[in-house]
Amino acid sequence: MSAPSFFLRRYHADDETAAIEVWRRTWQVAYPHIDFAARLDWWRERWRKELVPITQIVVVEISGALSGFVTVDAATGYLDQIVVAPEAWGCGIAHVLVAEAKRIAPAGLDLFVNEDNARAIRFYEKNGFVRAGAGTHSLSGAPTCRMIWRP
Repeated sequence: MSAPSFFLRRYHADDETAAIEVWRRTWQVAYPHIDFAARLDWWRERWRKELVPITQIVVVEISGALSGFVTVDAATGYLDQIVVAPEAWGCGIAHVLVAEAKRIAPAGLDLFVNEDNARAIRFYEKNGFVRAGAGTHSLSGAPTCRMIWRP
C-alpha cells in the first residue's frame, strides 16, 4: 500500500469544524474510555480563544479533506497539538507535521504528553525529542511527561 499524497497549508477559519472533528475522532481512538463528544464545547472554546489567536496552525489535507494539524506558539516554541486522523496513522504525515513545527520554532520545541500515551512518547523520541521532566495535566490530573527538542 502506498502512502497517500497530502498537502500542507495554513489553517483558515472555515477549517474549524473539520479540525475539531479530526481532534475528536483521533483522541477518541487514543482514549476510548473517555467521551470526547461530551467535551466538544470545551474544546471549541479552547480552540477559538487559546489556539487560533496565539498559535500557528498548519493543516494537512488528503484528497481535499482535512486529515490533521499541528499547533505551535512560534514565540515560545510550545507545541500544543499534533493530530492526525486515525485512518492516516502510519503514513508519515505526523513526521511531516513535526518537521513543520520545527520550521515554525527553529530554536526548539516543548510539549507535554500524557504519560500513559506510550505510542506518542515513542513517536516524539524518534523525532529527536527527549524527556525533560514530569507534570500533571491541569484538567484531568493525569501524569504527563515534558518533552523537548533542541536543534
